[in-house]
Amino acid sequence: MTSSPLANLATQKAGLLAAIAALATLDDLREAEPAITGKRSILSTLQKSLGSLEPDARREAGAQLQEARREVEAALELRRTVLAAAARAVLLESDRLDLGDVVVGAVRWPASAGHPGLVASTQRALEDVFVGMGFTVAEGPEVESDWYNFEALNIPPAHPARGMWDTFYVDLGEPETVVLRTHTSPTQIHLMEVAVAADSLPIHSVMPGRCYRRDTPDARHLAAFHQIEGLVVDRGITFADLAGVIETFTRAYFGPDIESRLRPAFFPFTEPSAEFEVTCTICRGEGCRTCSQTGWIELGGCGMLDPAVLEAVGIDGEVWSGFAFGFGVDRCAQMRHQIADMRALIENDTRFLRQFS
Repeated sequence: MTSSPLANLATQKAGLLAAIAALATLDDLREAEPAITGKRSILSTLQKSLGSLEPDARREAGAQLQEARREVEAALELRRTVLAAAARAVLLESDRLDLGDVVVGAVRWPASAGHPGLVASTQRALEDVFVGMGFTVAEGPEVESDWYNFEALNIPPAHPARGMWDTFYVDLGEPETVVLRTHTSPTQIHLMEVAVAADSLPIHSVMPGRCYRRDTPDARHLAAFHQIEGLVVDRGITFADLAGVIETFTRAYFGPDIESRLRPAFFPFTEPSAEFEVTCTICRGEGCRTCSQTGWIELGGCGMLDPAVLEAVGIDGEVWSGFAFGFGVDRCAQMRHQIADMRALIENDTRFLRQFS
């Protein structure tokens, strides 16, 4: 009588499990894996030998062999996980820095503590102003789809704002479909979509955050900059409400001696639209390099929400109306602290930074 090819399966499986348990590193595991579960392993050899058995015996033996293979493969994966975790722990330990060490004479004593940067503290101050006016604060992603950054805001594909000199496109998906947001306006679309889905209109919110445009840094522009935008969607909202919010903000943040003004402008997502400016705090309206000798500094744009924007998110423009505004946090910091050149914000000169501790 011919013995079964699986007569020693239990012993062979135990040997494989012991070999797996003895593997000490991931390199050892990679070298041993072909001999344990590969085409020339004992399990594969046993699989080939089942062809000599009768059909009923072959089915039973095949089930036993597959169960053994599952146990061996599960043990191998578990060992791989354990060894990977151990290797990562060794790597992290080798990279660890003991920040408690102090080299005597290498630092001034007492050492000074860090503090929020000027832009961060300015953003919080702006948020406080608007929260005091009844707004909530919302945030959104810095990487946006073309639809949120452009199309939902009534900016068609041929609009100049999509040009390569304005926008940083991300190499993801179809060409020119994912961007680093050029403004924080996409967060307005997210907010309105959520409000429509949850039936939670009206909206009174501001949205601060970082934005990106292919601008050449100069006294008033940076390629990576910060904006804060506001959105109001409610019943019976008019342009007078928008003007009142701008005036209240200007006096609350810059002081009662700083004036603001609105000038007609065009933005695809608002109609009518305006740019709002404040008295240049560097020259107090006399004219200087920072304000291009005009005496005024443009902070941002504003206007009543275009019906196309409301329609894009499913809001009935016959029932609801609203306005939006947006301006630069960096520009506000520059004006409030009378910084002549905005590039000082990113130069990391400690002599400059210590002034705002």
